[in-house]
Amino acid sequence: MEVLNIQNLKKVYGSRFGGVKYTALDNIDLKVNEGEFVGIMGPSGSGKTTFLNVISTIDKPTSGKVEIDGRDISQLKEPHLSAFRRDKLGFIFQDFNLLDNMTLKENIVLPLALANTSYDEIQKRLKEITSKLGISEVLNKHPYEVSGGQKQRAAAARAIISNPSLILGDEPTGALDSKSSKELLSAMQYLNEKNKATILMVTHDTFAASYCKRVIFIKDGKLFNEIYKGDMSRKDFYQKLLKVLSVIGGDIDENI
Repeated sequence: MEVLNIQNLKKVYGSRFGGVKYTALDNIDLKVNEGEFVGIMGPSGSGKTTFLNVISTIDKPTSGKVEIDGRDISQLKEPHLSAFRRDKLGFIFQDFNLLDNMTLKENIVLPLALANTSYDEIQKRLKEITSKLGISEVLNKHPYEVSGGQKQRAAAARAIISNPSLILGDEPTGALDSKSSKELLSAMQYLNEKNKATILMVTHDTFAASYCKRVIFIKDGKLFNEIYKGDMSRKDFYQKLLKVLSVIGGDIDENI
């Protein structure tokens, strides 16, 4: 089943009155099927952040089509857009975006509470997801009382608890140490393989990208290359990613 369908996506920034225009995304085509774990990589300024912003409905495309679950998101208006974002998309940010005045439990169940989900269903999903992510014992603590890794796993739990069609990760390991990064990536891999969660993750970190099943490379606003992991070991996949990055000038992290 196709979750994300992008056709001829273009994003141009600049003045309508003769100012300098900058093409951030240039006629991108991409399809992502249910159960895929896709990484987006590229040099700084390549367009990968703009790409994520358009898919997440933060920004609107200049032209082209972005369909999620068959809905063209560029055609949605408020309040339907907010409802679509809440029901269909899950977000994992680099800086966690947890509310400090709420416990981890309250942060995690917030999307379900906003959707008026029943108490019993909330408790059922909470127990299942937090057990899988290994944070059951810290649910009654506030974000400032736990480690960065626990915060990010709580953010992942919040992203997945509403069973969204697509989970979007924006440099989710960027603020974590190596141990916490491995824990989060292993948790995301588990959710992808066991729950069939569909994940699209923007990252500059080759180590993080090596957990994906497919990696898309963007350069100068265009799709430059893509690599499928297939039967490769994660270490071999990592080395292949490094080779592509060395060609396009991406950041290289020798930390596997």
